[in-house]
Amino acid sequence: MRIALARFDALVGDVPGNSRRMLDRAVELAGGGADCVVFPELSVVGYPPRDLLQREGFVESCERAVVALAADLLSRGAGGVAVLVGASMRASDHGGPLMNVVALLRGGRVEATYAKRLLPDYDVFDEPRHFAAGSAPLVFACGTERVGVVICEDLWRAEDALAAGHSYSIDPVAETVAAGATVIVCPSASPCAAGKHARHTDILRSAARRGGVPICSLNASGADDDLVFDGDARIVFSDSTAISAPRWGNDALLHNFQVRSAAHESTDSAAVPGAEHAERWHTIVAGITGYFRKTGHTHAVLGLSGGIDSALVAALAVAALGADRVTGILMPSRFSSDGSRTDAWELARRLGMRALEIPIEPAHDALASHLTPYFASAGASLEGLADENLQSRLRGMQLMAFSNATGALVLATGNKSEYAVGYSTLYGDMCGALAPIGDLLKTDVWTLARWANAHCAELGLASGVTLGFATAPIPEASITKIPSAELRPDQADQDTLPPYEMLDAIVRGWIEEERSIDAIAAAHMLDRALVERWTRAIDMAQYKRAQAPVIIRLSARAFGLGRRMPIVMRDVR
Repeated sequence: MRIALARFDALVGDVPGNSRRMLDRAVELAGGGADCVVFPELSVVGYPPRDLLQREGFVESCERAVVALAADLLSRGAGGVAVLVGASMRASDHGGPLMNVVALLRGGRVEATYAKRLLPDYDVFDEPRHFAAGSAPLVFACGTERVGVVICEDLWRAEDALAAGHSYSIDPVAETVAAGATVIVCPSASPCAAGKHARHTDILRSAARRGGVPICSLNASGADDDLVFDGDARIVFSDSTAISAPRWGNDALLHNFQVRSAAHESTDSAAVPGAEHAERWHTIVAGITGYFRKTGHTHAVLGLSGGIDSALVAALAVAALGADRVTGILMPSRFSSDGSRTDAWELARRLGMRALEIPIEPAHDALASHLTPYFASAGASLEGLADENLQSRLRGMQLMAFSNATGALVLATGNKSEYAVGYSTLYGDMCGALAPIGDLLKTDVWTLARWANAHCAELGLASGVTLGFATAPIPEASITKIPSAELRPDQADQDTLPPYEMLDAIVRGWIEEERSIDAIAAAHMLDRALVERWTRAIDMAQYKRAQAPVIIRLSARAFGLGRRMPIVMRDVR
């Protein structure tokens, strides 16, 4: 049997478009000699479809598309090939519960379907809300093999999600092997998260060894809203050797099971130094690329402060979209240092992006003068925090005005540490469509910036087209300077916040690890009162995060749909 694991980037909801592209790809691969073509989980509807599944007629359109796709494959000469597509379908022609299925298309018809048996309901997943679980394995003959099908969680069984706290009583892979499978295929739509790829490697190796059969794993590609998929395509054999296609690529992984190559790579190979930084970089770039392409936008705009956060976001945006499609706007005030302006202009020069300077001082003066008497009549004063936030909101207003005038989407430049404790301004620096580093702690921002500078020639588009910066993209001064919002004289972040090494330890422990105050304090030798103060700040800032732009997910516990916290609450500590 010659199998093709077809990398595929579905657009959520675009059933006709997804079906047409899969038809063309399957016909192409069949013409190249494939006996079996595999597409990712829910490839017909895109992942995750969420409540689109509840919209009247949506599921029926998916079911009709699957039937039509089978007929179209036959009419275009690929009817003899087994094509596996992911779809949402009812349990029977007469209705019944909705299921997350893989449909086997062959001979011009839907020959069989397999319904996903393990439905995750943790983190960003909520599949039991929409789907009923399947109950039986599927094994079909194809060439020299008997192919068993499982879907995503059926293989991972929550073992790839460290914070899930889930376990399952059944093992679909073992049951599929017991049903006679000699090869298992596992189409997935598993979003990227720190460390998950390495855990997938271990799980695949263990499952192949335990079952004594090769396992063909195919992940979805591209990005949908906050979720990014790496297109990982691998075949792991029972002796723990493997073949794989480069992550983030578009080409199909092809293999003939009748020809065992001596070139299989070992899954025990040591991790490449800096792989976690490359993974973060590619995940964010793919997230930006996917969001812009799928929303139909082509240009981005962001504020350039001369600081590290906006510098890193600008570099990522240029890598994703190209320098000619990114505009940076410097918005100095009376408190902005000459060094900040110089660093922002130097960044734009290094990246080759367009930049312009629109000072906020005239608008700040005018609005402050206008508001002051009205506030005074109400017994209030436009000083301190109110004036600082006024400056931030003026910058946000200028960015949004530029967006409205040009169609460029605004990229927010806030990081996870700031979003965690509310060190950010609603309708100011939090405005925008997408927050590329909103799931990146401040200390990790510095680390990724240094890594990007050290590997500048290697950095390229998520599509695989090498961009490569001519020089280190981020000015050294932006990395080494003391962080400051520059909203008052001689301001520094650490006037308000603890050192970022301490703050990030608290944020990581409270958000990503769900640890107690005492456990965080003990693990990092921090004062308990300090930890209590800043964990309380994290909880109190939930109302801001509920209004934040879409945050590209990088960690196992990101702000957004994967962390559904109440806005108004009282935590018993």
